[in-house]
Amino acid sequence: MQSLAQIDIGPAYREEQEKQLLARIAARKQELGDQLLILCHHYQQDSVFSFAHVTGDSLKLARQAALATDRRYIVFCGVHFMAESADILTADEQIVILPDLTAGCSMADMASREQVAAAWQELAPLVDLEEIIPITYVNSSARLKAFVGERNGSVCTSSNAERALTWALSQGEKVFFFPDEHLGRNSAQAVGIPPEQVVLWSRGEPLGGNSAADLRQAKVILWDGYCTVHMQFSEAQVRAVRQADPGVQVIVHPECRQEVVQAADFYGSTEAIIKAVSESPAGSSWAVGTEINLVRRLAWQYPDQKIRSLSPVDCLCSTMYRIDPAHLLWTLDNLAEGRIVNQIRVDEETADQARTALDRMLNI
Repeated sequence: MQSLAQIDIGPAYREEQEKQLLARIAARKQELGDQLLILCHHYQQDSVFSFAHVTGDSLKLARQAALATDRRYIVFCGVHFMAESADILTADEQIVILPDLTAGCSMADMASREQVAAAWQELAPLVDLEEIIPITYVNSSARLKAFVGERNGSVCTSSNAERALTWALSQGEKVFFFPDEHLGRNSAQAVGIPPEQVVLWSRGEPLGGNSAADLRQAKVILWDGYCTVHMQFSEAQVRAVRQADPGVQVIVHPECRQEVVQAADFYGSTEAIIKAVSESPAGSSWAVGTEINLVRRLAWQYPDQKIRSLSPVDCLCSTMYRIDPAHLLWTLDNLAEGRIVNQIRVDEETADQARTALDRMLNI
């Protein structure tokens, strides 16, 4: 797997006025024409989002890139694991680029392949590893997806985690779910797994901080990862917004804590949140528990509704925010001048196994 560092793009980009940056991006986008496909995740800032050819969640964007076989340059305005998924799914001649290599994901970084493999081996004396089905959230590295693919497991998204969990328990006795504890816990509850059969594997502790007996009786073992954005929402915020507006509907992402999901009226993926709000009648009132750029965009798109964040403070994905107009322009300038920068490449062996895990998800 490649290991690259982001180079300093220089003051000519960093100190340029935003108005000029945006005008130059527009010109480069037109110049590169049909060679270029700009993908933007829903959490991307508006100054970049406005240049997208395609918008969506991470897997949707990767699949759209794979379908766009006529586009050579795939500029992914998201984070590193998303660009990896695009590289796995696209053709060899397509080039996937991440405008800023420092745009990572703290949740994905909480579960490396090495950490998960060590935990897997710790379980070996206690249970039959052939009866454990690993499930990794799409918010994970390609190497971790490959680990899952090698062990008959599947990837999942926030919209199909419940189906993936049900499938896994039809294939084996236990599920090891990573890296997001909260998506796993909310999904386990939704499919009716008793809380006493769900345990948390705490990183760095022997047996993940569990007794051998607890691990033997568990149906679902959760990794203790989390999204720093969605951890900022609380049950107290739900109570406060209801008190201020009795007619409000609360919708949150399933990466939120279980008590927040339980207190909300609805929960769902970014696409599900967008669908719920977009299909609501004028006058509807919403408090939304997800990243602030998406919430603000919804409020702007549907001014006949009252839409605001569940949290009184802005819950921003700081790593996503690193993909800014300066880095996007720098990327496009280099492409226009015949230079490829920040190409994301997953080695063939890893890509094959990760693709296997992604294909299992699509077949579930």
